[in-house]
Amino acid sequence: MTTDNNLILIQEKVAQATAILNELKVDAWLTFVRETTLQPDPVLALIADVDVTWQTAFILTRNGRHVCIIGHFDAVNVHNLGLYEVIEYHHGISQPLRETLARLDPAQIAINYSQNDVAADGLSLGMYRNLQQMLTGTPYADRLISAEHIIAALRGRKSQAEVARVRQAVATTLHLFDEVEQFVRPGMSQRQIANFVHQRIDEMGLGYAWPKPFNPIVTCGPDSAMGHAAPGDVPLQKGHTLHMDLGIRQNDYCSDLQRMWYVLNDGETAAPPDVQHAFDVVYGAIKAGEAALKPGVPGWQVDAAARQYIVAHGYPEYMHAFGHLLGRVAHDGAVVLAPRWERYTGVCELPVEVGHIFTLELHVVVPGRGMISLEEDVLVTETGVEYLGAPQTALRYISA
Repeated sequence: MTTDNNLILIQEKVAQATAILNELKVDAWLTFVRETTLQPDPVLALIADVDVTWQTAFILTRNGRHVCIIGHFDAVNVHNLGLYEVIEYHHGISQPLRETLARLDPAQIAINYSQNDVAADGLSLGMYRNLQQMLTGTPYADRLISAEHIIAALRGRKSQAEVARVRQAVATTLHLFDEVEQFVRPGMSQRQIANFVHQRIDEMGLGYAWPKPFNPIVTCGPDSAMGHAAPGDVPLQKGHTLHMDLGIRQNDYCSDLQRMWYVLNDGETAAPPDVQHAFDVVYGAIKAGEAALKPGVPGWQVDAAARQYIVAHGYPEYMHAFGHLLGRVAHDGAVVLAPRWERYTGVCELPVEVGHIFTLELHVVVPGRGMISLEEDVLVTETGVEYLGAPQTALRYISA
């Protein structure tokens, strides 16, 4: 059931979608779905936030005339939104879909597929072929285009309500990091530390920005697996670093942050020079990327600023993107702050826009100590960025 707060958010996004269609001069946008519990479309929660069983067509038009063609037993939930002309069917969707398109007569129909953006690629091959078959013999079969630019704008340009929800999730995550710092002691394993975080998240009734078995990522010293590995049994030791990558889901929106600690060795009151230098370089690279993150700049240029800073200070370049969009999920699709590598084709060239929420993240490795990695969540404004929570500007410490 859609709550009042979620309905307001959907109203905001449907109005925003109408404006985007006019901006891009696209007559109609068709999101074609079925059995969304089994195969959800990434964009559906923004424009309807309902579950459907039968084949359903959500059609938004640039003139503000929005239509939903839906199975009779699914229809009440869309009626209750008050945003669509609802056309119910019993035997099949093909006839009412053809009739509706003939009535609207769009010159282009953007559909929910993309080769480049996973968040715009909800249409399965089977559903695409069904749609082609339904439109055979009509002029609309040749008017289908990708909706990737529409969806990228809609997901990327966060409304005030969306920003507020991400900001809340960030604040909760920062509080969890403080609790971790009070809990952790040398000798604890990655798994013990992660279990503490799971307990706290579950007690608060929150969700996870990515699957729980891999969230948080906990890296203890130089012997932990790096990347998206699940927490294991590597113990935290004095003289090593502790890194945590944590994202929660609160009120349907996510955080994605990384924090760093150094475990003081006997007699130490501060980190040794190699660890401190690595932290300073990572922090400096984050700031270099932040300085480049402005509206209109393509994502690859932002990544290049941070990447060049790392290399110029004697560390190898990191083998991932500098940042990604954040919202309803941790990786929210569309623009990526990434190098011009094959795997980022089509998304690293897209421009940064006002209202985008990005992560800024990178790491270096300190031999014998572990990794140093930071990640911040920032909102793009007309003049630069706004941090959605207090950034980490200095190493944090864990003592015996």
